[in-house]
Amino acid sequence: MRAERIILCLCLAGAATCTVAAPRPFLAIFTEHTPPSSMTVNGQITGFATEKVRAVMARAGIDYRIDMLPWTRALALATSQPDTCLYSTTRTSERDKLFKWVGPTHENDWTMFARADRGIRLASLEDARKLRIGAYNGDVRGETLQGEGFSVDSVRDNFSNPRKLMAGRIDLWVTSLRVGKTISRELGWPQEIVPVLTFKRTELYLACHPSVSDALIARMNSALQAMNREGVSKEIEHRFDFWGIEPNRASVP
Repeated sequence: MRAERIILCLCLAGAATCTVAAPRPFLAIFTEHTPPSSMTVNGQITGFATEKVRAVMARAGIDYRIDMLPWTRALALATSQPDTCLYSTTRTSERDKLFKWVGPTHENDWTMFARADRGIRLASLEDARKLRIGAYNGDVRGETLQGEGFSVDSVRDNFSNPRKLMAGRIDLWVTSLRVGKTISRELGWPQEIVPVLTFKRTELYLACHPSVSDALIARMNSALQAMNREGVSKEIEHRFDFWGIEPNRASVP
């Protein structure tokens, strides 16, 4: 039972001896639609990051609910409401003190996509400075590029960017290699939209509101570390073809 105390009373020799079990903790967890990390299949939220989070919760003895929301709303809830967490979250200096961190759950890349028929070639990120770059609201890639003076056009969801790319309204789309290829395939443009530059790698986390106790954060991190040691995390990744779409590590800073 969630948050209720279970009281077992045994009457012995006319007296009551009661054992009180502590309630299981409960977390409201938010994510966004970023296949193959988190997505809805047959009404169920799944994906390799989702299944890792579910396994962590089971091992740590935590009851939970996962809701899929637009990223900006999910981020706002996770920073304002107690007992909430958010994945998959890039850990930056600006965000560091906003959350307590579980992970990293996996690595991620920052990749530029373009229309194949445009013939865009980028030798470095600087080559993209004069081009229009599509991102989505609240995404760390778009915010970082905008802060560095790039021309960034943000939209409410990541699915709008490949449509804008195909319509010629943007020149580039910044996302991750896995997400970009998965979404392009889902929209029917697996050959028409191609990666042209992977320029950064980051680590992603389950980010929790500061109200979540240090003891609970330690339990979740311990559970994740055990999953990594035992090969459970790798098994989940292979189940979702995590390594089937992977940039050349040697070429990525």
